[in-house]
Amino acid sequence: MSKDELLSKARKPSEDAMRLHPFYQGKYQVVPKAAVRSFDDFAIWYSPGVAAPCMDIRANPEKVYEHTAKGNTIAVVSDGTRVLGLGDIGPEAALPVMEGKAMLFKYLGGVDAVPICLKTTDPEEIISAVKWLQPSFGGINLEDISQPKCFDILDRLREECEIPVWHDDQQGTAAVILAAFINAVKLVGKSIGNVRVAMVGAGAANVRTAHMLIAGGVDPEKIIMCDSKGTLHKGRHDLEKAPGPKWGMCQLTNGAGIVGGIDTAMAGADAVIGCSQPGPGVILPEWVRGMASDPIVFACANPVPEIWPWEAQDAGAAVFATGRSDFPNQANNSLGFPAIFRGALDVRATAITDEMCIAAARELAAVAEEKGLRPDYIIPTMDEWEIYPREAAAVGTTAIKQGVARRDASWDELLASAERAIRHSRGLTEMMMKEGFIALPPDDTGSK
Repeated sequence: MSKDELLSKARKPSEDAMRLHPFYQGKYQVVPKAAVRSFDDFAIWYSPGVAAPCMDIRANPEKVYEHTAKGNTIAVVSDGTRVLGLGDIGPEAALPVMEGKAMLFKYLGGVDAVPICLKTTDPEEIISAVKWLQPSFGGINLEDISQPKCFDILDRLREECEIPVWHDDQQGTAAVILAAFINAVKLVGKSIGNVRVAMVGAGAANVRTAHMLIAGGVDPEKIIMCDSKGTLHKGRHDLEKAPGPKWGMCQLTNGAGIVGGIDTAMAGADAVIGCSQPGPGVILPEWVRGMASDPIVFACANPVPEIWPWEAQDAGAAVFATGRSDFPNQANNSLGFPAIFRGALDVRATAITDEMCIAAARELAAVAEEKGLRPDYIIPTMDEWEIYPREAAAVGTTAIKQGVARRDASWDELLASAERAIRHSRGLTEMMMKEGFIALPPDDTGSK
């Protein structure tokens, strides 16, 4: 394809979105789960019969997981202050993203998800709102909340809530990037403990990614992270009293004390990971040319990567990944969050730990390696549905080992349970399309 054709292809998802969002007027709906054989059944599902399970839960609170949908239902909570690469667009404008997230949770993970956009940006109010929601949900997915408050909100809620709370922009993105990174390093024949990594962006995603890379074997002193003012290093005293984790990253990373901008951080680096502002033009081709041999380039900003794939490849990138589904090597959290929550819910976990996310990353990497690594295949794609049950089983068994699970189960039991839930969800969607309950657009030509 020519560059004009590639750019046209890259613009098509947005064009289709503007056509299809008004057609469907939302991406999810609530439908009955229990049988309605006759109107007499409403005496079971509602009054008077419903009083019996209510009182059973009152006497035994854990029975809520048996009598209700709580155990398979989560809330996707956002204040709309950092949506994709769009920034602070507000809760109403964030709703299409949260609905899309709910759709992916259901189709890919068999998890029922409810989008909740809050009309507040106050951290204490967000924390209170999430805590108030706990009785109705088995977990909370925080989404698109600006930094630095997102760090404190997550830490507080993980400590104060009885159900798992995570911030997908942190743990989810980091887990999938770690999976892709493990295989990219293998593919170019380097040792993960020796690679030097430049990181463009020091926000929620890259800070957590740095921690997961370190847990995965990367030497923290060989990580050089950049924010909008340059590299993070021990001399960045402007960050010493700033909120958030940047000052801590100054102490942890960049052992050589490299001072400069993105170009300086990338010079001689084996890999660069971008989770910053939308491009192109954030990472320049000449900076890729200045990297070490067989450079790895992850440009994960959404909706447009920091550098286009063809620009990076022309500059010598051996492996390239983005966060987009329309390019090879999608290192996007959609490969992680449906399965990670599936695994957490299946053992009724009280938390989603970094170790659970790392287990998912290693399983995701293993699936791709089993199929054979190539420059355009370092991580599975969303349509390889078998990855999700395997990740879920890895997450669930890790939760049990860590003592954060309320239920015990074997790997095989968790794998089978996840497969059933995901098959059911995919089959339900396909049946509704076939029967016309989900209409196809009149001029539908597919999504390709």
